[in-house]
Amino acid sequence: MNGKFTFEAYESLKGELNFHNYRYHVLDDPLISDAEFDQMLVRLRGMEEAHPEWVTPDSPTQRSGAPPANQFRKVRHPSPILSLANAFSEDDLRAWYDRIIKVDERVSDVGFVAEPKIDGLTVVLHYTHGVFTMGATRGDGEVGEDITTNLRTVKSLPLKIPVRNEDIFVPDTLVVRAEAFIAKQDFVKLNQELSDKGERTYQNPRNTAAGSLRQLDSRLVAERPLTILAYAIVSGNPKRSQWETLQYLRDLGFPVSDIAQQCLDFSTLLECTRTWLERREQIPYEVDGVVIKLDDLALADSLGVVGKDPRGSIALKFPAQEVSTRLNDIGVNVGRTGVLTPYAILEPVEIGGVIVRQATLHNFDYIRDKDIRIGDRVMVKRAGDVIPYIIGPITEQRTGQETTYLPPETCPACGEPVENDLEEVAWYCVNGSCPAQLIRNIEHFVSRGTMDIDGLGIKIVEQLVREELIHDVADLYNLKKDDLLQLEGFAGKKVENLLAAIETSKNQPLSRLINALGIRGVGEAVAGELAKRFHDLDALRSATRGSIEAIEGFGPNIAESITDWFENERNQGILEKLRRAGIWPVESGTGTAASTLEGKKFVVTGTLAGLSRDGIKQFIIDHGGKVSGSISKNTDYLVLGENPGSKYDDARALGVTVINEDELRRLAEGE
Repeated sequence: MNGKFTFEAYESLKGELNFHNYRYHVLDDPLISDAEFDQMLVRLRGMEEAHPEWVTPDSPTQRSGAPPANQFRKVRHPSPILSLANAFSEDDLRAWYDRIIKVDERVSDVGFVAEPKIDGLTVVLHYTHGVFTMGATRGDGEVGEDITTNLRTVKSLPLKIPVRNEDIFVPDTLVVRAEAFIAKQDFVKLNQELSDKGERTYQNPRNTAAGSLRQLDSRLVAERPLTILAYAIVSGNPKRSQWETLQYLRDLGFPVSDIAQQCLDFSTLLECTRTWLERREQIPYEVDGVVIKLDDLALADSLGVVGKDPRGSIALKFPAQEVSTRLNDIGVNVGRTGVLTPYAILEPVEIGGVIVRQATLHNFDYIRDKDIRIGDRVMVKRAGDVIPYIIGPITEQRTGQETTYLPPETCPACGEPVENDLEEVAWYCVNGSCPAQLIRNIEHFVSRGTMDIDGLGIKIVEQLVREELIHDVADLYNLKKDDLLQLEGFAGKKVENLLAAIETSKNQPLSRLINALGIRGVGEAVAGELAKRFHDLDALRSATRGSIEAIEGFGPNIAESITDWFENERNQGILEKLRRAGIWPVESGTGTAASTLEGKKFVVTGTLAGLSRDGIKQFIIDHGGKVSGSISKNTDYLVLGENPGSKYDDARALGVTVINEDELRRLAEGE
């Protein structure tokens, strides 16, 4: 391989990968598929294995983490990383504004910038000649901890700048201030994945992000869905205003908040803060206030500081979303993998305009460690779309009537004994016929991210299980029209639509089916890797633990979970029923699909009659095409379904060819 590439080719490929990483993780507008990106990354690793002396800190391969460090070294910041004074009301804001006008009357003639006060961890990013060389925590504002290796695993952080516009000036030394955090949706997904694996879940996004970045083993950090938003330049800033600074950071390729606002006067600023308080729930990450800055950076700097707080900025804190209420009881849910999860049954209480009756208790160890008792007065927190959770008991208000909670010895759904591995935090019901597991298994099997059987919601699943029409996921493909018509709420059209959706699901790719099977620890990403290496379920069923562990990122636990699932006699019966029903996909990367769409770029919009939108995107990728999320002059085709959005108008304006699903299939067939 040494003679097949040059250093110039290596640098070019490295630049391409960094660019596509930026398109995916910062702009959310990829130009290539995940499979194409992975193939390019494999090529880069091959080059680096042959020439380790070529590897530099900005290589995409350096995002995967390094062996554990003994400790973090201390680093001094180039200038103080100051904190902000807090305001808790509009009156507090007015008082701040009046104070700084007294210091300098010019304040009354300048505007403000309002930015989200993200509940995360402040990080300081150093770039030398455009390359990320060091990242540190804020620490005490003067000295922080070097967490460079951990930060390299954050995919939204540019390892080299600029990645967007090479005409933008980049100083030799640039130090950027940013916030590292985990988005609400990613946090919920992370906890669900951990719960499915029987591992300890996390309490809130902020602590999870902060704790992750202070791990000594950066390989563990790489597994967390961390992201950053940049908002200030500590040194090397060529801009004079905060608003221009945000745009400059965006042009350099940094992710920047898209909800920051420029306010030309103080009254506009007050209106802005009121709006933000109203839309707090809609912000995709945890925000505990609004950061307000004078737009004129020189003027703000000339105002000086009070203690460690700059006069030219202030944080307006939102009202707390924590309340106390009575814990009336503790219930237990049974998940699709048999994991028992406790939840709090509360005396109803209003938090942020929503009546909360239940809250998560994470796991049984959490109840024990926090000494949470039935009858306790407890603190409950609700933040955005994150499920409310119990912070802990208010022990000072105990009366002596509270009772200590013990995990159940039998499954609340089937009455069978439960098990607890001392090395895991989870308790399991191991009864494969447990009705609660069956319902959750089928709910997962038919969900949008797996087999995508439209119209088969949880209520219908419960009905089918209750009427004993299905005993496992494979029975879905044996449902008959006459059986369904006898059920309450089913009529001719509803039955036809459901059976059609079930039939359509037979076309899902192997990765979707593997994910749908509900193997413990196997989610979308793991299923995709398995599908790449084992062309069908026969090959995967025959795989040894060693061959699975040989896959990069796979450990002994996941390998054992997969092989155990396929060795289970009941699961083998499910596989044979799926085979007889014609659900036995072969991985598309093995030569079964022609690359008839190679070099063509597609955008998909509207509701499609055949495959789901995810399915049609996979169809395009399988035939060599590329799928983007937005229309541009480089788009070749817009695949149009019913009720399209603005992309249809954009396509017409740019002269992009519009086709329907049938025309796409004919195009893929070479017609």
